[in-house]
Amino acid sequence: MRGLEALCGNGSVKRRLSAGRGLSHAYILAGPAGCGKRTLAAVLSQALVCSGPGEVPCGTCSDCRKAAAGIHPDILRAGADGKELTVARVRELRGDAYLLPNEAGRKVYLLENAQTMNNSAQNALLKILEDGPAYAAFLLLTDNAGALLPTVRSRCEGLSLSPVTPTEARDWLLRRFPDRPREEVLAAAGRCEGVLGRAVSWLEGDGQGEVQDAGARLAQLLLSGPEGVLLEACVGLEKWEREALGELLDETTRQLLRALTAGADPRRVTFLTGRLRQLRQALAYNVGAGHIAGWLCAGACPASPLSFTTETMTR
Repeated sequence: MRGLEALCGNGSVKRRLSAGRGLSHAYILAGPAGCGKRTLAAVLSQALVCSGPGEVPCGTCSDCRKAAAGIHPDILRAGADGKELTVARVRELRGDAYLLPNEAGRKVYLLENAQTMNNSAQNALLKILEDGPAYAAFLLLTDNAGALLPTVRSRCEGLSLSPVTPTEARDWLLRRFPDRPREEVLAAAGRCEGVLGRAVSWLEGDGQGEVQDAGARLAQLLLSGPEGVLLEACVGLEKWEREALGELLDETTRQLLRALTAGADPRRVTFLTGRLRQLRQALAYNVGAGHIAGWLCAGACPASPLSFTTETMTR
């Protein structure tokens, strides 16, 4: 398959897609936010609608050009707005799938944040995965493939994306941002932990300064209080969008780990980073921002009788 050079790292995924086995009717693209799921979905979508000769995507046919521009009528997206993929929305897509493609030989349904589907929505999707028309293809993007039902996972080919190596991050970012100061690019590469989407956001300046500042402040409050100010800060988190809240939890974890070098209590840091990782995992199970904020504040004290797991937060 052509076009996979747009995806950094992830050699095993690229080899699978380039093995010449043809394209599946359904894929689950799994990995942490910013790891390249959207990049890979764009390549797969283009390949699925490509009408050119030879290896796909050709990049030159009308279908490829429209797909690259984001205007192809047979590539339909849902879930990108951060809203839950409800059973009503899935049924709407299922009904559309039985309408013939407008221009291409296939119709592609790109479902972001697939982990937000409840069991009813997933079972509605399962029907089209099992018995849908041959021209319908589905790309499910998720931060947590484990949140999808085993029956859904069994009908899809799984592609798990991983963070890239520090060298891959550095080289890719230097090519992507040739006009940015080299030291800024290298700093972003070092901080992003192999998740290039984070580094791109920082370097493009779309609100990441706010996340870094908020993460530093939240880490300080979690370590030393006062409790009233911590409560106020946690209540404010209810207004954060899911993706931004996930980035804040990640940044706060990094800030806490850095605090170890400044003499912070190792036991306290270990306790707090464990709590934050539990909350980060819970976000992938469609737990609301308000619940995350409440659990963060209530569970911040080591002496608190509250003990929570992903299971208890998703009941």
